[in-house]
Parts: sequence; C-alpha cells; structure tokens
Amino acid sequence: MDILRIATAGSVDDGKSTLIGRLLYETQSITRDKIEALEAASKRKGLDFLDLSLLTDGLIAEREQGITIDVANIYFSTPKRKYIIADTPGHFEYTRNMVTGASNAKVSMILVDARNGVLEQTFRHFFISSMLRIPKVIVCVNKMDLVAYSEERFNAIKADIQKLADKVAFEGQEITFIPMSSLYGQNLSTKSDKMPWFEGLPLLEELEETNFDEIKKPARFPVQFVVRPKTEEFHDYRGYAGKIASGSFSVGDEITVLPTGQNSKIATIEKFGTQLAKAGAKESVVITLETDVDVSRGNMLVKSTSTLEPLKEITARICWMDSKPLISGKTYILQHGINDSKAKVVALNNKIDVVNQDTIVDAVSELKLNEIGEIVLKTAKPIFADKYEYNPANGAFILVDDQTNSTVGVGFVL
Repeated sequence: MDILRIATAGSVDDGKSTLIGRLLYETQSITRDKIEALEAASKRKGLDFLDLSLLTDGLIAEREQGITIDVANIYFSTPKRKYIIADTPGHFEYTRNMVTGASNAKVSMILVDARNGVLEQTFRHFFISSMLRIPKVIVCVNKMDLVAYSEERFNAIKADIQKLADKVAFEGQEITFIPMSSLYGQNLSTKSDKMPWFEGLPLLEELEETNFDEIKKPARFPVQFVVRPKTEEFHDYRGYAGKIASGSFSVGDEITVLPTGQNSKIATIEKFGTQLAKAGAKESVVITLETDVDVSRGNMLVKSTSTLEPLKEITARICWMDSKPLISGKTYILQHGINDSKAKVVALNNKIDVVNQDTIVDAVSELKLNEIGEIVLKTAKPIFADKYEYNPANGAFILVDDQTNSTVGVGFVL
C-alpha cells in the first residue's frame, strides 16, 4: 500500500489532538490496553467521555497544559492505504516546528474552531502550506456540535478562508472543506446525520480517495559514496551510491556530472545486488557509467537534457528558527543535500506578514524567530539547486550557525 503523509495544524483548543485520537480509534489503531489506560486517565480528569487527545499529547508538558508543543509522527492505516500524520503545534512560537513537520506532507489538515472562526494562526498555517507547495489542503471546521451544526456558520468560515486562498494558494492546489465534530466522531469515518446539508465526503473517505497526478520532475542524483571494492572479483568496479532526489534514471540515459560538466551514459543501476532497468525518486541505488569519468562524493548526476546552472548567488525565502535574529552581512553554513558551503547574507529584501499577507519592504533590518522573509545569499562555492516551486526535492536548504552548529533557518530557492 502507498503511504500518504499528512500535516495537521490548528490554533490552540481547535481539537486537533482529539481529531487525531478519533482517527486512531475509529481505524482500530489502538490496542486494548491503551484504551483501558485512556478510560482510567479520563476518569481521573473527571470526564464522562473518552479523552482521545491524550493519545497524541505525549510530553508531560503537553498533557499538563492541554497544548501541542513538539512534532509527533503518528501512524495508522485503513484497508486502502497507510498514513503518517505529523502533528504540529498551533502556537506562534512553534511556527518553525510546523515548517519542519510539514516539509514532506502531501496533505495539510487545518483545523478551525466553528465558534471562533478564522484566527491569526489559521492564516499562518495556510500560508506555510502554500509556501511548502502542499498540493491538497483540507480545512476541518471542527466543534460543529457547539454551533448547533449550523450550515450558515460553516459557509461563513468557508468564505473567509476562500478569500485567503485567492491570495496565497498556488495554481493546482486543491482546497476541501469538511464540517465535523471530532469529539462525537461526526463526519470523520462516516457521514453525519446531524449535517444532512453537507454533500461532501467524511474526512477518512476524503483521505482514502485523495490521489495526486505525478508531475514529472527533473532527474537529480547526488552522489553520497564512491564504491571501489578493489577485490579480485570486482577489480575495476567503480559505482556511485546515493538516493535519487527526484525524477528517474534508466540504463542507457545520457548523463552530465556536475560541477565538472563531463558526459557519459548509465551502464547499470543496481539495488541490493539486483540489476534494475530503471529507478525513481527516493530509491537508494548504485549507478555505474560506461566511461571512466571523474565523479566524487558531493557531485550530482543529471540527465543531459535537463542540466543545472551553478548558483553562487541565491535569492530565497527563509523561515528563521533561531532566537538570535538574522541580519545582513552575517555568514552561515548553507547545507544543500550532502553539500555545504559558506554563505553570506548580502541582502534582506523583505519580511512577510503572513496574517495580513503584506510584504514589508521598507527598513527591514533583521528577521526574528519564526519570521519569514526573502534574502539574498552569496556562496563560497557553487550550489546546484532547482527553484523550490519547480522541484522541491532539490530546491530547499538549511542554514547552520558555524559557532553553535545549530540549524538556524530553512530556505526555499526562488
């Protein structure tokens, strides 16, 4: 079965942990002893119902405060497919956690409390989902039981989010709205009899029916290791091991080695000793070439029909993740795939107000923790990156503080 990666986000008390707990409960992904522990914990809290939020709030601080702080990966499955949910925090001060948690997601589930409507964090979460090029957003209008399952209230929230989507959604991004009550399981695995006016699918069915047309990405293969056994059996063997970042390679493809620009053809593709005719994205393989060209760790193999230009000046959108602000003139280590280079911030072009969708250009001197903006970097050596919107697998990077070795920012090549 294929795996669907989902990122969840919502403001405080939107019921995100309860929703995930309900999904686990209704897909029978919880063992009997865990259910008994939940029943006991719920009774200790004086509740007359099963508090499913306790399933996902794993940290003691999360349980005590009733909030989500850290990113947790949660696994469940249905007969049709497997799911991995990255449960990300809702507070502003944990925005960086949402960016990292949602970076590999195909679906973003954004929760909205039907009583409160669209809040500041809703704008922030939608903006980040679009910035990360997540192809499908499901807006879960939760706690409909507290607004008497009102169709008018649901439509008002839908209209507010649609205005935001018109500003920030990218072409092809799909947006679905579902009214629900995670506490009572309304519109989660089955259609709700409380909301007969809703004609869409319940959440679990929507996730099961979600499919994506595979957009053809350019072939990129960063070389992680040069295989030279130097044994009698493999005396002249020279293979290049790594994980295909995007696209696919076939035996006989003409390739170009970056940065040297040398050309050759693929002789074999091997995976755990098995010869393959073709391999695609995320597969770890060993590639051998027909001619003996100079290839070493950190080089990249690309198809000769879709080669890359070296970048020594990069314009990028950055989410800042450090308590010390980003300022122009500072030097960091830029890590792109397995390559790194010293990189100097030569310009801070703007800062984005993700709530009002305004771009602040005037007098931007720094980016603070959790802020998002556009910067220009100059690198000490060339980086072979695609535009993020064109090829996310080869268009993202991180910035590392060389003094503390901490990751201070995540960037997306523009």
